[in-house]
Amino acid sequence: MTATDAPTETNAGPPPALHRDRRFRTFWISETISHFGDRISELALPLIAVTLLTATPVQVSVLTALIWLPNLLGLFLGAWVDQRTHKRRLLIIADLIRAAVLLSLPVAYLFDAITLTHLYLVALLTGFGAVLFAMARQAFFVGLVPRSAYVDANSKMSMSRSLSFIAGPAVGGGLVQALSAPVAIVVDAVSFLGSALLLSRIPVTEPPPPPRRTSTLGLVREGLVLVLRHPVLRAALGCTSTVNFFTFIASALLVLYASRELDLSAGAIGIALGFGAIGGFIGAALAPRVSRAIGLGRAAMIGAVLFPAPLALTALVSGPTWTKVAMLAAIELVSSVGVMLMDVNLNALLIAVTPADALGRRAGAYSAVNYGIRPLGALVGGALGTTIGLRPTLAIAGLGGVLAVLWLLASPVRHIQTLDAT
Repeated sequence: MTATDAPTETNAGPPPALHRDRRFRTFWISETISHFGDRISELALPLIAVTLLTATPVQVSVLTALIWLPNLLGLFLGAWVDQRTHKRRLLIIADLIRAAVLLSLPVAYLFDAITLTHLYLVALLTGFGAVLFAMARQAFFVGLVPRSAYVDANSKMSMSRSLSFIAGPAVGGGLVQALSAPVAIVVDAVSFLGSALLLSRIPVTEPPPPPRRTSTLGLVREGLVLVLRHPVLRAALGCTSTVNFFTFIASALLVLYASRELDLSAGAIGIALGFGAIGGFIGAALAPRVSRAIGLGRAAMIGAVLFPAPLALTALVSGPTWTKVAMLAAIELVSSVGVMLMDVNLNALLIAVTPADALGRRAGAYSAVNYGIRPLGALVGGALGTTIGLRPTLAIAGLGGVLAVLWLLASPVRHIQTLDAT
């Protein structure tokens, strides 16, 4: 990377204490609140489809696909966001969109009017809000966090996300059983309102974007060229896209598999996923230390294997209820350690090698492929689950995901020790 790509940092001292920075701390809390609410909807939405609407495996996979489909718009949204000055305002708008859309479900439930079409529309619009938030988030993040603290900041925010996976599914499962899935979604809607309120209180100076040099389509093209030609970005995209494709084959069917084939209740599923998510917290906490010990690139490669490989063992789950819950929890535990080792290090690396004025369109191009492939994985999962069965499909998903590490092995990422080396 040349000096014109992104700011460099010569200070090799310890990163600043982010938890003492009020602006970062508020941003951190706002995301933590949203994550906890999301865990409820992730369980409640497919359960509404499965229990209230008796959805088929294909219909459940379509629901998952629609949540991620708006990422294909990231190409254009990212370029558009780069030309906007007020990134914080866009984050708040994205939160409010998702809150309003989610609240429509409990309202429809009160009138006994929930349909599969309504559920699909909710998935699509919340997905759009998530994409808008993600496109503005990176530029906002760079304005809050110094470059030397990127790994530490990503670690802290990933730890919060992991904590939400620990407590969220168990709480969500309990709420779904006690209140019903549609009513439990109110909690997620309120979490977005709380996030928007906290974001509105973060003082920030947002410089105007540089004068536009080309059209929006030209900016879209720049984002694609940057991602596909930069050796680090290209390798990271190949890795994460591959692992996302295969893991979403599994994730699209996991709740259906646990509910129908393993005969687990919503509470039992929530407990298994919540306990397993302890691994995510451990992985996020360890990621900076592992990165310093063996190098950022190697830490990411270990995560790229450890994340998908255990999912193949999901196909072997059997026995009494406590055994099935314990096996699912153990699989999720190991997998969650892996995903955090991969995500924390690769996310910091992506931000570090991206020019400061291209964060939005790079994120858009990257997300369009990386997240855009998730609906395809979910649809393939639904088709395979219907034709060859759920257990063989889960085995294919886990084993296929391990191939993702080959992208990093064949790239400069394997040799990167620290962000200063980029």
